[in-house]
Amino acid sequence: MAMGVRVSDLAQELQVPHADLVNTLNDLGVSVPGPAAILDADTAQTVRELLGKPTDSGKTVEFPLGGTVKDLAVGMGVPPADVQKKLMSMGVLAAVNQRLSPDAARKLASVYGFALRVKMDARTQPAPPPPKHKAPGGALVQRPPVVTIMGHVDHGKTTLLDAIRHTNVVEGEFGGITQHIGAYQVEVEHEGARRKITFLDTPGHAAFTAMRARGASVTDITILVVAADDGVMPQTLEAISHAKAASVPIIVAINKVDKPDANPERVKIQLAEHGLVPTDFGGETDCVLVSAKTGKGIDDLLTHILFQADLMDLKADPHAKPTGVIIEAKQEVGRGPVATVLVREGTLRVGEAVVCGIAHGKIRAMTNDRGERLNKATPATPVEVIGLSV
Repeated sequence: MAMGVRVSDLAQELQVPHADLVNTLNDLGVSVPGPAAILDADTAQTVRELLGKPTDSGKTVEFPLGGTVKDLAVGMGVPPADVQKKLMSMGVLAAVNQRLSPDAARKLASVYGFALRVKMDARTQPAPPPPKHKAPGGALVQRPPVVTIMGHVDHGKTTLLDAIRHTNVVEGEFGGITQHIGAYQVEVEHEGARRKITFLDTPGHAAFTAMRARGASVTDITILVVAADDGVMPQTLEAISHAKAASVPIIVAINKVDKPDANPERVKIQLAEHGLVPTDFGGETDCVLVSAKTGKGIDDLLTHILFQADLMDLKADPHAKPTGVIIEAKQEVGRGPVATVLVREGTLRVGEAVVCGIAHGKIRAMTNDRGERLNKATPATPVEVIGLSV
């Protein structure tokens, strides 16, 4: 198994200051506390490719993250019109002020014999956090908990998500779920009332470390899925690290308890060895035995989530200036840039102007995870937003 790479060692390898690499990693969505942090091998390789090492010829061009065709042309000492012609020969029609992704810029630079080094500049530095809104008396209302489900690949995270949607949504709700937007919201019966829970769907493979890190930074509660027949694995430990770094409470779902070789007690011992001491061992970590295949324990798991949410007293002001976090973004044919947004405070409405880093625009449309058009989204609601441009 490939070994992890310390951030400080990678900075030395790439010949960049430690602090610059840490800042760049955090801006790219890879949450690291400092140069002593360990990156998995896949993430380290991605960083090497993104930041680029000089070629033997020494021909290296620096390109600002979010830079344009003109930025790249000027950096290479090539007339922008020539770069446009080259793009046209590659089947791409682009204006000189059109922004290029690092991957596209790297491919284009290689045509001219340059290695690409991505750098952060003033346009791409993260904006300071908005000032905390002080709500007037009575303005704060209870909001749904935001839950991230993490775990080692093949431990049943996706199956567990499907089981929750199938068996616990309000009658008639699941049939409309056709969209995958990286997040979804379900409504469940709890103590005689309908309560909402928002789930963030984070990939389980090591190559998606950055997305998982973003998920852990915006969540209230982490559900750690561990297979009862397999136990604690490398990505399990990585998920624990992300959750602890974000100071997020962890509920362990010991999955696949229906299998003949399931050994939940062994899993609990392994968890205790890594700082998650189960409550029945005298610790503070809730462990719920579940089977995503049979549905066993799903209701118990949701009850634990809502009890934890009540302890945390999660509230938000729906009348505040709307703020949120982009969970993921993609380019869709016919729709343009599409972003999955989790509303944190306030109420986001169609027609409002929004800014996120170098992206901005007016919201043209919002849809939920069931593909339904929405006019507004309240705190802890995940929506797909159309209208941003970069």
